[in-house]
Amino acid sequence: MQHDGHALAADETDHQHHRPRGVASVHTRALVTWIAIFPLAAVGMALLARFAPDWPTTLRALALTAVVVPTTVYVTVPRLLALALSTSERRRRRAAVLRTTAVHTTESAHFSTPVGATR
Repeated sequence: MQHDGHALAADETDHQHHRPRGVASVHTRALVTWIAIFPLAAVGMALLARFAPDWPTTLRALALTAVVVPTTVYVTVPRLLALALSTSERRRRRAAVLRTTAVHTTESAHFSTPVGATR
């Protein structure tokens, strides 16, 4: 799908060009997936090198992915995405509070300036 000649990510829609709150961006999901897979693959490769050094490469890849993919899809990625989204939501709320505080501070400074005084 495209919008104004630019390709849209899978989570973007043409009419709003924004994703709904609570849905991680495609970039966040890609990073989280990589963060989940890399350590599992590294540990799995080390274990297979130690315990199955004579296995053919294809069999080692099959054994590794048989463990890494389900673990990543069902355990690691959902937990990391939940963590990323809760962190993002906390930042969003904190920024909203800071904006509200800044508005109130500016308004109170404006109204507390005596008539004829300069700032």
